[in-house]
Amino acid sequence: MTISFNWLKQYIDIPETADEIGHVLTSGGLEVEKITPHETIKGGLKGLVVGEVITCTKHPNADKLSLTTVDVGGTVLPIVCGAPNVMTGQKVIVAVPGTTVHPTQGEPFTIKSAKIRGEKSEGMICAEDEIGMGQSHAGIIVLNTEVPNGTPAAQFFGIQSDYVIEIGLTPNRADAASHIGVARDVRASKDRTLNWPGVEQFAIDNLDLTIPVDVQNAAGCPRYSSVTLTGVTISESPAWLKQRLSTIGLTPINNVVDITNFVCHELGQPLHAFDAAQIAGGKVIVKTLPAGTKFVTLDQKERTLTSGDLMICNGREEGMCIAGVFGGVGSGITNDTKDVFLESAYFSPDSVRRTSINHQLKTDASFRFERGVDPNNTVYALKRAALLIKEIAGGKISSEVNDFYPQPVANRDIKIIDKHVDRLIGKQIPREQMLNILRRLDISVVSESADSFLVSVPPYRVDVTQEADVIEEILRIYGFNNIELAHFARTDFLAEFPVKDIDRYRRSIGELLTGRGFYEIWTNSLTNLAYQTKHNLSFPGEPVEILNKLSEEQGILRQTLLFTGLEVCAYNINRKQRELKLFEFGKTYQKKDKYIEQEKLALYATGNREAENWQRKAQAITYHDMAQQVQQVFLKSGIKNPKQEIVKDQLFDYGVRFLQGKEEIGKVGKVKSALLKDFGIKQELFYAELDAALLFKNANPKLVIQEVTKFPEVRRDLSLVIDKTVSYDDIRKLINGTEGKLITNIVAFDVYEGDKLPEGKKAYALGFTLQDESKTLTDEVIDKTMDKLMKALESQLGAVIRK
Repeated sequence: MTISFNWLKQYIDIPETADEIGHVLTSGGLEVEKITPHETIKGGLKGLVVGEVITCTKHPNADKLSLTTVDVGGTVLPIVCGAPNVMTGQKVIVAVPGTTVHPTQGEPFTIKSAKIRGEKSEGMICAEDEIGMGQSHAGIIVLNTEVPNGTPAAQFFGIQSDYVIEIGLTPNRADAASHIGVARDVRASKDRTLNWPGVEQFAIDNLDLTIPVDVQNAAGCPRYSSVTLTGVTISESPAWLKQRLSTIGLTPINNVVDITNFVCHELGQPLHAFDAAQIAGGKVIVKTLPAGTKFVTLDQKERTLTSGDLMICNGREEGMCIAGVFGGVGSGITNDTKDVFLESAYFSPDSVRRTSINHQLKTDASFRFERGVDPNNTVYALKRAALLIKEIAGGKISSEVNDFYPQPVANRDIKIIDKHVDRLIGKQIPREQMLNILRRLDISVVSESADSFLVSVPPYRVDVTQEADVIEEILRIYGFNNIELAHFARTDFLAEFPVKDIDRYRRSIGELLTGRGFYEIWTNSLTNLAYQTKHNLSFPGEPVEILNKLSEEQGILRQTLLFTGLEVCAYNINRKQRELKLFEFGKTYQKKDKYIEQEKLALYATGNREAENWQRKAQAITYHDMAQQVQQVFLKSGIKNPKQEIVKDQLFDYGVRFLQGKEEIGKVGKVKSALLKDFGIKQELFYAELDAALLFKNANPKLVIQEVTKFPEVRRDLSLVIDKTVSYDDIRKLINGTEGKLITNIVAFDVYEGDKLPEGKKAYALGFTLQDESKTLTDEVIDKTMDKLMKALESQLGAVIRK
């Protein structure tokens, strides 16, 4: 969310700099991500002044040039000018030598003293496009003013330097999605007075245009407020209004539309203005339309409505606007509009959220409605906008305020127990100080007792619903940095950590994986239920749904780490980072008879094994590459040779699960293409999800020291033909069971399947490493061991040894 520093200062006294106020906001929970200077006109007209042309004569050596002298405030400069409209006595804009000008088109340049066709010139009399104030180059800017010569042009034109504050607004802080909302937090942190824009001047001028409203879906629209204005003049907005909007990245459109956008970003209440003449039937109806109804939105796209899409309709029950999301063609404000129907409503967050997702529409209005605006602020915002329209666009307020609000939303009363505050904050804060903080947050105190107090929370604080939330509000304004460390928080206690420490284990696995080229990621525990319902995926237990969810995209606690990880992969791949190896320690959640929380280790691999270069061709990551990474994690965790089973998993095209006894340690496989398609991933991706608790359970924290053996190892190779149904794991198990003492390693260095073998057969080339730690192996022992292995392979697996 973007905030203008100058705009913010309209509502509260801020002697601090933009950087200082950014620190205040971040400390209070509104994380400021970036603060950047902003200039309405590039360069801010620095160095440009108002001047007066004292003399103007023809240039002796050029027909199209003039010789002028210009008073720039106590100094008269000779300037050669090529504009056809320059004349004696004009007030003009002058760039003196040393000034850097920023033209509308092209690169900035610095004015220097020079000779032009033999005549001295010390400055430039400016046209619009030469200083970035417009497109015209027909002549110089001529001012109708009596301001003193030398007056800075920035002062004359009201050009202000500003700072744009970008806030990473979390979904729960809907109350701060406006300049007034941010000013509230400054007030709470600094204990200052908040100056709300006044609406006392609001008065009904006549009753010439009454448009009744019929709300047929009160669940989707609990409150709908409206008023009409007649005789407005649609035109360009004044400079101050355009400047406010452009500073925060909005494009000015016309005075009425700009006012609705201004009030939305001022108060956090979205508004919509309709051309009253286009409301067929002279009536507004709030309802849903039949599924399949076609509706063309302002972006000229035809959309197919669902049965749950709340619509603002005319008297003929034709859609004019998707409620809380986007307007339609034909009913909006145009240059011909004379009368305006102004809407200020509170739409159900769930309804707006579903509709926004269905139609893939994200607007300033839906951003606020789906998080929850203040249901008790609609009339105030309506009056604020109506007064601004009267002031800027003229016209008269021509109806009563129509306010449908059958069930007003009341404040929430929450009991706060003192000892709970002390326990959660970790410090005893004087009660009067706590109550003062709450009052500055518009949370009033209803009653007090010796060990508790009752507070009343306004509806606009959608995130404050229980005691812990109120305590969090106290803490964030009191200041996390003001909570002292406990006396026992000393480094010498590190030696008292348990021998098996889960944090040390995670760190050791992280070091292993980063050493093998992986990057660690952290993703949100909340995810979108649609990821699994679309493909009929089922997981153990039921998904844990968020009761007060602020968006469908984050509606449940995840049952697998896959989906949030795929979001990260897609984000990187879309930015040309196609070679990815990522890992994450995170938790999954499910509900059976009770809520179950499990920690998992997830690994993702996609793209090429390593960057392509002149020494080797690019090779894509395969399933076996990922399986090898998993085996390294097992070895680090003290798990040797877990049982493997081919698994037909709902997430994988193919994969394997690993067992220790009857417990599943994890699984690895190639993610199904249909799942990847949902995330826009068009390359193969391999995924492993391991049970971190089981890995940790087997991890041995003790350092094992083993003397390097004095006796050499021996390598023997063996080639065999075997049925395709026999897996490499079957061979490995047989060999370990037959002669596990001397054989320390087995490697399959070649596998062949083709027309040179009988149908249904494949060939393995295996390498065996033999070693005896107590003595040197003799040829007799080696031959005897290999003969024993060959007989076992022939008799138990039907292998044909190729000699």
